[in-house]
Amino acid sequence: MKLILQFLVILVLSVASVCAKKPSPADKKATKETVYLFRALYELQGKGVMYGHQDDLMYGRNWWYEKDRSDTKDFTGDYPAVAGFELGHLELGNERSLDSVSFAQITEQIKAHYKRGGIITISWHANNPLTMQDPESRSRRMGGTAWDVSSKETVASILPGGKNHELFNEWLERLATFFLSLKDDDGTPIPFIFRPYHEHSGSFFWWGTDICTDEEYSALWRYTVNYLRDKKNIHNILYAYNTDRVTSLEQYMRGYPGDDIIDMLSLDMYDRGEKFGGELDNALNFVTAEALKRKKLTALSETGARRGMDDWWSAVLLPVVSKYPVGYVLTWRHAYMPKGLRGMPASAKPFPDDFMNFYKSPRTLFLKEIQEFNIYRKR
Repeated sequence: MKLILQFLVILVLSVASVCAKKPSPADKKATKETVYLFRALYELQGKGVMYGHQDDLMYGRNWWYEKDRSDTKDFTGDYPAVAGFELGHLELGNERSLDSVSFAQITEQIKAHYKRGGIITISWHANNPLTMQDPESRSRRMGGTAWDVSSKETVASILPGGKNHELFNEWLERLATFFLSLKDDDGTPIPFIFRPYHEHSGSFFWWGTDICTDEEYSALWRYTVNYLRDKKNIHNILYAYNTDRVTSLEQYMRGYPGDDIIDMLSLDMYDRGEKFGGELDNALNFVTAEALKRKKLTALSETGARRGMDDWWSAVLLPVVSKYPVGYVLTWRHAYMPKGLRGMPASAKPFPDDFMNFYKSPRTLFLKEIQEFNIYRKR
């Protein structure tokens, strides 16, 4: 009887221990700051949705890299909680990204936003390593870019045993060198969310669902994470799995590389018409449920407003995203258009007036709110 009671006590304690275990990054060697970020993001999902903006700190509608400037801040008086950055063309050894942004200045702004207490997310539109070497491909409009889907052999060519495998290793080495440079004033690695090979459910990038097999896509992910995490000992990254618009969980999980390397389940969905609200509602329903089940983070990692709609932010986007534990919603970049170009006046507002309704909502979080939450403290 005594042995039975001891066994039951041990069993109860074990179950309690498992239940009490805090959600953590997939990387078992994640830096403590990265663990703090993951747990803060997980907790914030129940408090509101953070706003993020791509290249917000780099340029705006009619300005280019002005220290501490931001379209979001110009309009609301506050920075976005999440700042997005793009590394396309870093793999080529270039000084500037595919959007003509200096990588040195990207580094500066990543450090500045981290110092403010903000969150960093990074995307990577890598060139097509197979077709970029083909003169005929380069002559086409999208030839050799991330959008070149003319060959279904690209992913296979960069995996181990492929003819471009060593070239891909060189690209990952450049990526690793950049990531290793992201440190604060004390030399501590800055934690960030990395979202490569995004929108996999679409077929407009060389890693898209109809351009490579699900097995190849998963292998590409695993090789990339193993290279950065295990070979280069980079442990300050949260990895975000990402699709374009999807209608079912089965479609969403095609090519999923595994819980042991993924920290976030995210999707991109732009408003293409009146069905958008229902489509987004459906997708966020099963994506966020699956993320909670797996103890992963969530995000609507790219979206954009319907053209000609004045109240999109408060009437369409906010009612849907606030129904679910969505960590953040990120809108894409404001393409730089100097005065006079395409009729864009220098005084044009960066956001519609309705954006202030989104900003003022108690369901949205911008930088000031997460500064109060102090996301990089121990939890």
